[in-house]
Amino acid sequence: MAHTCKNCGAVADDPGHLCNPTLEVLSCSYCGAKDVGATHVCKAKLEAMKYSCQSCGRVAAESDELCKPAEIT
Repeated sequence: MAHTCKNCGAVADDPGHLCNPTLEVLSCSYCGAKDVGATHVCKAKLEAMKYSCQSCGRVAAESDELCKPAEIT
């Protein structure tokens, strides 16, 4: 089960990492798995990741989801 912050929308597996957590059941939009954690990575999701953040290392499918995107080559 993952938790979402009511204030900013951040998602974490541990509610202690959020300022105002709620319990939310997450499903993977890539593979359809139910009740996945915030850090769930399946093969389909991994293949969709095209950018990484030069600041924190986070990966995303779209460049506008990151603050300092760089295309993964």
